[in-house]
Amino acid sequence: MQPTQFTPGNGERAPLVQVSLVHKSFGNQAVLKGIDLEVGQGETLSVLGRSGTGKSVLLKLIIGLHKPDSGSIRVEGEEITRLSAKALNEVRKKIGFLFQQAALYDSLTVEENLAFPLRRHSKISEEQRKERVRELLAQVGMERDAHKLPGEISGGMQKRAGLARALALEPDILLFDEPTSGLDPITAEEICNLMLQLQKERHITSIVVTHDMHGARAVSDRIALMKDGQVLMQGTFDDLRKSQNPFVKQFLNGSEE
Repeated sequence: MQPTQFTPGNGERAPLVQVSLVHKSFGNQAVLKGIDLEVGQGETLSVLGRSGTGKSVLLKLIIGLHKPDSGSIRVEGEEITRLSAKALNEVRKKIGFLFQQAALYDSLTVEENLAFPLRRHSKISEEQRKERVRELLAQVGMERDAHKLPGEISGGMQKRAGLARALALEPDILLFDEPTSGLDPITAEEICNLMLQLQKERHITSIVVTHDMHGARAVSDRIALMKDGQVLMQGTFDDLRKSQNPFVKQFLNGSEE
């Protein structure tokens, strides 16, 4: 399968994220089989596909939680697959990651969860840190929940808090792993609206792994559809809808039912 390539057009800057011919296996199971993807500055790319096709593994490779067996991954032009742990940590400061289950620390309040990356990775003063946390809470509409523990708030609020924490270090790139998974339709729409707000206000580059076709259509500039560890097709939602490929048609029809 030859995926459609994205090439920056007139006046566009070089891609912030470039994944080239990446292979990844776990034991005898080949998960990614030559992935090629590029994401331009300020662009939102949603990655869709059946469960187990390697979408979440792709995100973990981009942030350096896994290493590819072969291939190249560049973040802001820097090849990350050969970096030392210290250098990789510097790259990670440019990337915010919203995990599927929000991954908040259960023993810390919402406010303390947001302050954690600031304490660990920045040298700002205590007062500046408090002000930054207040800004983040306001951005996701959780000012009144600052002193609650994760177990005391809903799943949707946990996702909001996770998004606020992902934004703490003002990243250039955001990675979303199933941001609307397990949420009711109203809360899922609220999360999508927050993502759209970030695009409008901060022009953040985003990669979204999701099963939510409605949400992907709402927030994405482009969609990449994966099959059997490769990118089968990528383009706008309309491009996919016009495709005569049987799998693309089946996937879209199944998602829209």
